[in-house]
Amino acid sequence: MPGEDLPVTSSYFAWDLTKRGDAPCVRDDVTALDYAAFAERVDAAAEQFAARGVGRGDVVATFLPNRVELLITLMAAWRLGAVATPVNPAFTPDEAEYQLADSGARLVVGVTAGGTDAHRDFLPVDDLATSPNPRWRAPAAPSFDDDALLIYTSGSTGRPKGVRLCHGNLHHMGSSMAQHFSLTDRDHALLVLPLFHVNAICVSFLAPMLVGGQLSITGKFSPSRFFDDVARLKPTYFSAVPTIYALLVSQPGLTPDATASLRFAVCGAAPISKELLDRVEQAFGIPIVEGYGLTEGTCASACNPVDGVRKLGTVGPALPGQHIVIVDATGSEVPVGEIGEVVISGPNVMRGYLNRPDATASTVVDGRLHTGDVGRLDSDGYLTLVDRIKDMIIRGGENIYPKEIENALATHPDVLECAVVGAPDELYGELPVAFVVAYPDRNPSAEELAAHIADRLAKVKQPSLIHVVEALPRNPVGKVDKPALRNELRSPAPI
Repeated sequence: MPGEDLPVTSSYFAWDLTKRGDAPCVRDDVTALDYAAFAERVDAAAEQFAARGVGRGDVVATFLPNRVELLITLMAAWRLGAVATPVNPAFTPDEAEYQLADSGARLVVGVTAGGTDAHRDFLPVDDLATSPNPRWRAPAAPSFDDDALLIYTSGSTGRPKGVRLCHGNLHHMGSSMAQHFSLTDRDHALLVLPLFHVNAICVSFLAPMLVGGQLSITGKFSPSRFFDDVARLKPTYFSAVPTIYALLVSQPGLTPDATASLRFAVCGAAPISKELLDRVEQAFGIPIVEGYGLTEGTCASACNPVDGVRKLGTVGPALPGQHIVIVDATGSEVPVGEIGEVVISGPNVMRGYLNRPDATASTVVDGRLHTGDVGRLDSDGYLTLVDRIKDMIIRGGENIYPKEIENALATHPDVLECAVVGAPDELYGELPVAFVVAYPDRNPSAEELAAHIADRLAKVKQPSLIHVVEALPRNPVGKVDKPALRNELRSPAPI
């Protein structure tokens, strides 16, 4: 039942799973490993990292696309009591270097050394060891209170922050998901989301691993490839964002036969419309369960059940072991049905932001995670999200913070001020749109500004439109009125 405590009965560490022997564990387009072989590869990489000076508390970064070696690197770091931080492989060198420097990464495992400086140890992924020395012995396993994962998420200042997730956070989330979805060793996850997100790590990797299931990692996503992979691999579930579902359901000739092996699917990272959710369920012939959560809450905090009452328009009840309340501006709980800020407590709440005590203190108060999201609970404990307090833009499941784009635009010498807001888009949900005010007697073009930030931001963060305007709207206290800009974009009248 939602809210009940989960017993700590097992570990998700690969070296504790060798007893599963030749049961399928993980695969990608090149490599397929059973549990014993995966554990051996983890030990080999851990020994290799230790020989390069990696020890307890050190940070190991990955700069990799989705592939088996990324998971091996995460587990090898944990084997040594080190901390893993996956870097988005689409980052520009400046973006990658920021995360590597802020995290204090000691070692980077990647395809190329792009984004790393000459003084940081780099290990080409193709040079990862595959067999450990039989005499090698790992140090004592880390405790549940030790940091395990640093996932970077941007804040209102536009400076990405490292979210510190400990082993206890990850174990709880994996266990909670396995329980909520009734996973067994017969379940098989198909991974289509990027592994630099905590969603993919928890939902598609740790949850099935805890119960002896398996994971298949696909290459670059495409609708046609997805259905080919489902037919060939016969997975039982997958997790995706609304944009992916919109693309999949648009395929001609889609029938439930094409997804016959699937038991359910998960939708998260961005709100999905009732219409799209209903359309996907009808086309796939399976439950599509919508969930909600934050990186600071180790991925998910609420989700509709696979078996049981699913309420369209809600993100479901709290996951096992977590507690969700709605509070007013004073922090007091509001009655059922009233709106307020969504606040979460439980073993999933992060340890804090790396080296940012003030940001941590304002986000986690008395052990409760203040989400910055507005919602309401019904009498059954199902959560409906009403709005977002923060200005975050969600583009196809990717979190984009306007301030980061604004900071990049502000480096152009002609830009006096700017504001970025999300514009509605049928495919991606939202797209960032920039409004720029130039210095007097300056006249930068939208094309010039776009070229200026092209190398400063990942492609997903670049504005779909840049409007050069004479002035920005302001509210009565003089702040830029972003709601007015959003309303303008939703208006049929030209800008």
